Amino acid sequence: MPRPAPPPAPLAWRLAWFAGLWLAGVATVAAVAFVLRLWMKLG
Repeated sequence: MPRPAPPPAPLAWRLAWFAGLWLAGVATVAAVAFVLRLWMKLG
């Protein structure tokens, strides 16, 4: 017999994870854009 699923995490915790992952994605794109602009300026 399968175990019952654990209760879902609180909404605030899930929203914090979503916001953190979203900010990490935005920061990654910004860092890549900055490096490319610097590379193009120097090259």
